[in-house]
Amino acid sequence: MAPRSGATWLPSALLLLQVPGYLSLTGPEHVTGTVGGSLSVQCRYEKEFKENNKYWCKSPCLASLRTKIVETTESEREVSSGRVSIRDHPATLTFTVTLESLTEGDGGTYRCGIHRPWTEGLIDLTFQVEVSVSPAPTQKIITRTLHPPSSLPVTTGPSMTSQETPDVSQYPRSLLSSVHFLLLIFLKVPLFLSMLSAVLWVNRPQRATCEETQFG
Repeated sequence: MAPRSGATWLPSALLLLQVPGYLSLTGPEHVTGTVGGSLSVQCRYEKEFKENNKYWCKSPCLASLRTKIVETTESEREVSSGRVSIRDHPATLTFTVTLESLTEGDGGTYRCGIHRPWTEGLIDLTFQVEVSVSPAPTQKIITRTLHPPSSLPVTTGPSMTSQETPDVSQYPRSLLSSVHFLLLIFLKVPLFLSMLSAVLWVNRPQRATCEETQFG
C-alpha cells in the first residue's frame, strides 16, 4: 500500500509546483495588449536563481512538447525569437518578456519559467500569465462643412456690365472741348474785345465832325 500512496502523492506535488508564485517566482497574472501594439511581462525571482536560464513558453510548457518560445543562457542575457524577446536583469532579480506586433492569435495562457537541471532531480519553476489581445480601435473620420453664419448678410462686390464699361473714345472729345474753351477765353474773347474797341475808336471822331458841321 505504501508505494501506491507515494505514487498518488507525487503527481499532486508536481501540480503544486505549477501554482503561480510558488517557489519564489512571481509575476502578473494577466496582461492585455492591442492588435498591432506590444506588451511586456516582468517576472521576479529569488537571488539563488540568478545564474539559471529564464524562458517564456506556451502553457502547459512541457519539455517533451518543446513549447519554449524564447530562452536566455548564461552567456546571453537577452535573446530574441521572431516577435518575442526576453532579457534577464540579474541586478534587479527580474526578467522581462516583450511581445511586439501583436495579433489576436497571440492571446492565450503562457508561463514565465526558470530552468533547473534534471540532473539534480529538480523541476523548472513556472508562473502562469494570461495574455489577452483586444482589437485595435477603429478611427472615425468626421467631415465638417463650413457655412457662413445665417445672421450675417452675404455681400458681393459690384459687377461691371457692358453699359458701365468706360468708353475710351470719349476721353479725346472731352480733351478737345477743354482746349476749345481755353482758346475761347484767352484768345477769342480778348481779340473780339480789341476789335470792338477799334471800331468804336474809329467811329468816334466821325461823329464829332458831323456834329460840328451841323452846328456851324
